[in-house]
Amino acid sequence: MSFYEQLKWTSDGLIPAIIQEQSTGRILMMAWMNRASLEKTFETRRTFFWSRSRQKFWMKGESSGHVQVVKDIAYDCDGDTLLIQVEQTGAACHEGYRSCFFRSVHENGSIIVTEPRLETPEQIYGKT
Repeated sequence: MSFYEQLKWTSDGLIPAIIQEQSTGRILMMAWMNRASLEKTFETRRTFFWSRSRQKFWMKGESSGHVQVVKDIAYDCDGDTLLIQVEQTGAACHEGYRSCFFRSVHENGSIIVTEPRLETPEQIYGKT
């Protein structure tokens, strides 16, 4: 049985992938992969995903230059979630933060930003 056949894909052929910075252990993002994007990630050692909203295959960093170099690919005991450790260049978040998990919720319900913004989306994508 191949590695791909050991995974439990959703009914629409996707699997969640948690992206972790290998050097710090920081969770950078979560995205969805289909088999083609996982195969391309494995082959190129760059992360590729499936966008559910755009119904499009995409490579992390294709427009921003903030690529992720894959260091390790693992999956959980149930085979239904991937953990991909990477070396991140620049911001992982499309809003310009190192991690997509840059907000924390306090006991009183208030929200604080927990890390500095590295770039604005306009700087990343050249939009005005």
